[in-house]
Amino acid sequence: MGWAEQCQSGTVCGMSDPQLVTPSGKPRARSLGIPFTGTPGPWNAITDVPGVEVGYTTVIEGDDVRTGVTGIHPRGKANPHDACAAGVYSLNGNGEMTGWAWIEESGTVSLPIAITSTAAVGIAQAGINSWVHERFPDPNDEWALPVAAETWDGFLHAINDRRITEAEVHGALDSAASGPIEEGSVGGGTGMNCCGFKAGSGTASRQVAWGSETYTVGVFVQSNFGSRGELTIAGVHLGEALADDDPLGSDDWVVPPGAGSIIVILATDAPLLPTQMKALARRVPLGLARLGTTGSHFSGDIFLAFSTANSGAFSGGFPLGEPTSAEISSLSFLPWTRIDSLFAATVQCVEEAIVNALVANDEMHGRLGRRVPSLPRDRVVELLRDAGRIV
Repeated sequence: MGWAEQCQSGTVCGMSDPQLVTPSGKPRARSLGIPFTGTPGPWNAITDVPGVEVGYTTVIEGDDVRTGVTGIHPRGKANPHDACAAGVYSLNGNGEMTGWAWIEESGTVSLPIAITSTAAVGIAQAGINSWVHERFPDPNDEWALPVAAETWDGFLHAINDRRITEAEVHGALDSAASGPIEEGSVGGGTGMNCCGFKAGSGTASRQVAWGSETYTVGVFVQSNFGSRGELTIAGVHLGEALADDDPLGSDDWVVPPGAGSIIVILATDAPLLPTQMKALARRVPLGLARLGTTGSHFSGDIFLAFSTANSGAFSGGFPLGEPTSAEISSLSFLPWTRIDSLFAATVQCVEEAIVNALVANDEMHGRLGRRVPSLPRDRVVELLRDAGRIV
């Protein structure tokens, strides 16, 4: 039995350690000894940011349905209307994230967030709206522009035949919780791939000391990008050594290598301005680059960052009566001159979250008999050890 298999079986790593395994016992990247910089939070997940909750609906039916939806509550299920300072950035716009224009206009995001399959992004947005309306009926005549984002799972999933339903969106939002998060082929990540290996949902976090405070940066990825030849882990280029068994690189498959997409949701409890949140979102591609990608034209790479600080500072809804001085809000925020540590944490989180999505996975079969292999964990460990990255 190889090291990676021993770890997965629990004979090497502690099965209860959320740094090493997912809630269902699947291995995470650190269980293989893969080195990462920075200090993770207790769960090494976006939910280390206080208030953030994540839930899934996973839909696997028959031979050709491999899809789902992920729900994220920035301030928890009880506070969907309390807006957060936010910023968005697109490395490549061959994808969709609804609510983008309002975030650019207002510098805020509110309501739950959903991530799903390309053909279901409209249903996901509608599901968020109906979930909020059913659970928070007053006021029920104001506008709602929630974020629903997508990546394409059509290699394994009958994308135009079986879309998620609004009820399944509600299920993901209702099941959302704090604590350790399942990774791999779950929720919206169910049918997704990365660099020719099975991927999908992944997460990571970093703690950042700032004076007497400690802030957390957390990232959630729906990873579905990159070609096999690009794959790099812990600074070691592995694409050539792992070039075999690559169904997505086959001549029988017309989609160009590297096509797919990645959605990244970044949260922090550090008090930041909307423009500073956009600056964090712009650092996400530096984390992607550590995986070796050059950013395919056929990959929609879109990123949203928000801060849970300054609760109540961004008023919403229609105004009532004449304006008063009581409506004037104030924001606390870190100075631009001291923000570099949050940039570093962003890059570190993105890199590890993607590797977690790869490691916490198994081979999957789907539509038309197609197959996507899992990352060969033992071979990765051996290659990283040969390169001196694992002792």
